[in-house]
Amino acid sequence: MRPTSSQYGARKPTNVTLDEALLAEAKALNINISQAAEAGLARAVALRREQCWLAENQAALESSNAYVEAHGLPLARHRMF
Repeated sequence: MRPTSSQYGARKPTNVTLDEALLAEAKALNINISQAAEAGLARAVALRREQCWLAENQAALESSNAYVEAHGLPLARHRMF
């Protein structure tokens, strides 16, 4: 699920530094700079959250994978396929 701007609350004016040529091309293409920046930042936040979650849960994931490798899936005998 992709976060929307309404999930983050009120807007706050912010100064950013962007590549001049990229900014000019975006303006020429009628791209809303604020929306594009917000969408990119939302993707970066989601990616970093995912990376943090994976790092925090690495031991549990490895333990679970090791169990399945050693013993198979816990409910495999009940599978119908």
